[in-house]
Amino acid sequence: MHKYLEVLTELEGLLGRAPFRQGEKLPSIRELARRHGCSMATAIRALAELERRHLVYSVPGSGYYAVGAARPEPSDSAGLVDFASSSPDPAMFPYLDFRHCINKAIDTYKNDLFIYGTPSGLETLMPAFRKQLAEYQVFADASRLVVVSGVQQALSLLAAFPFPNGRTRVLVEQPGYHLFIEYLETHGIPAAGIRRTADGIDMDELEAIFRTGEIKFFYTMPRFHNPLGSSYDRRRKLDILELARRYDVYVVEDDYLADFETDSKEDPIYAYDRDERVIYLKSYSKIIFPGLRVGLAVLPSTMAAAFNRHKKLNDIDSSLLSQAALEIYFRSGMFERHRRKLRDLYARRSRRLQDALRAAAEESAGLFSYPGGGQRPAFHSHLVLHRPVSPSKLRERIRRDSVELDRIERHYLKDYPRQALLNLSVTRVKEEDIERGVERLASAIRYAAR
Repeated sequence: MHKYLEVLTELEGLLGRAPFRQGEKLPSIRELARRHGCSMATAIRALAELERRHLVYSVPGSGYYAVGAARPEPSDSAGLVDFASSSPDPAMFPYLDFRHCINKAIDTYKNDLFIYGTPSGLETLMPAFRKQLAEYQVFADASRLVVVSGVQQALSLLAAFPFPNGRTRVLVEQPGYHLFIEYLETHGIPAAGIRRTADGIDMDELEAIFRTGEIKFFYTMPRFHNPLGSSYDRRRKLDILELARRYDVYVVEDDYLADFETDSKEDPIYAYDRDERVIYLKSYSKIIFPGLRVGLAVLPSTMAAAFNRHKKLNDIDSSLLSQAALEIYFRSGMFERHRRKLRDLYARRSRRLQDALRAAAEESAGLFSYPGGGQRPAFHSHLVLHRPVSPSKLRERIRRDSVELDRIERHYLKDYPRQALLNLSVTRVKEEDIERGVERLASAIRYAAR
């Protein structure tokens, strides 16, 4: 990360978390330069950017001071604790940075952004995509990359168009991504389910399903599963890939939270693929904001042209303005700075939630458990209920206690047996509210189990 962006990130963090009230002094220019090993001119540039945003003001000969109170307001004990929402926190959207990138994109590309583009995406964006994908051990020629209007568009296209194996049935993890499940059922696309838990999937069951010769592709979220939060280990990824190769099944890997990985040794299934058996999907909805509507699909060379044809008929092309702004966002270093900030934020929230769930489970007298296996800090976690719980009683108590929960049933195919689970997300929950929310949830479960 550029030194200027390091200084800017530190100052933003101070203004967002430290007890800075209106008129309180920030670290001096000399101190910032010393901390980051940069010139005082670099530190001044970062402070000037914050001054331009009206977050700080300067006093000649004295230094820089906070404009207003940036300390988080005390949480209202009666306020809503939202464990249901899995969309990113709007308070963390990079509005100012991205507005600059949009304006710069319009100035740079002018009329090129306001005509039809190409279905595969903005040509000048591809090198930036390839560079970023390489960080995740995803290597592919530009001819295999296709920009999509979010991962949902990629999934709908993949479910609809013919694959080289000539099959039509889609296998999905249960529970799984609710919008894709809803798409399959709405459009009458043949689908089957395989149970997934915190420990993964049963490989014997997977092989038995693959062996039928009906499966077109297996849709999976190996990393930070939605809604469970668990991840596959390396052995499981290799076993899935080997079975896919043996039975001529494709693997559609949804790596939607790759940017939140904290372990550099954790690679996607795609990294082990030598036979172009894996279709890799990457989203930018969680790391930037959902309204960007830019995602990426990495296709086998035998399927890229057909996918492009289907995409062209679907929407002609994805927003060139969004793509051009994203290219500038990458090249400027703003993306990397934002990614680090968000990754640290959600990791802190997730660890705090996991600790609270673990403690609550230990005190539940066997009423529920927290299966921590395979759960690294990200967005989602879940509890397993061990005694019958009245759904109506649980909803009644949860509403009364101002806690919002997701409906786990929407993550299942209609006819698939459902597990007794409660899934939780931390994206919209303040850190200081997490323990209070878990206490209320545990109380609601005890009430509903009477």
